[in-house]
Amino acid sequence: MMEFHQRLDKIWERISDRDFLENRGAANEVRYYVFDYEPCDELIVRDRIRALKKQNHPQTDGFQIIEYDLYQMIIQILEEKGYLEKCIRFEVQKGMEYLYTAVTKMLRLTNDDNLIVNRILKDTPRDAVVFLTGVGKVFPFVRAHNIMNNLHQVLDSVPVVMFYPGTWNGQSLSLFGTITDGNYYRAFPLIV
Repeated sequence: MMEFHQRLDKIWERISDRDFLENRGAANEVRYYVFDYEPCDELIVRDRIRALKKQNHPQTDGFQIIEYDLYQMIIQILEEKGYLEKCIRFEVQKGMEYLYTAVTKMLRLTNDDNLIVNRILKDTPRDAVVFLTGVGKVFPFVRAHNIMNNLHQVLDSVPVVMFYPGTWNGQSLSLFGTITDGNYYRAFPLIV
């Protein structure tokens, strides 16, 4: 297996490849990708994503990197709905379990009207490569396999890459290498 820094160095080459950008596999399946890494490398991955976005010139590259930090997205949705301060009070007064249930319902995470998925769908331009980040920061409120499964059903026009602080063996995700995050077997490794 390739070393972590070698895998990082290959991201640009991979996402700028024409076959990758066409977003279809040999059986015409929609391509979703996972870039898994050790949680201790989170800050290195964030720096690399910033550098890739800075390197990206949509007019000449033919695509735009669009990053969705799931944590920032949830905070923004909570603020827009006027729930952020309520959530802080819920946690103090009613506990984490109550807060978890309230946030899950408010974000409609188990419905077809999932606010995170709908926002990604609405805000993603046609010629994009989507980076999903912040996966570790939103646990346990949002589970990676849930977002990927729901997104896979509605977003099939652009490649989606989930940056995952943990392990993915091609079938199941393990957040931080210790927490079973669920099965997700429709994705491919971004860098082999």
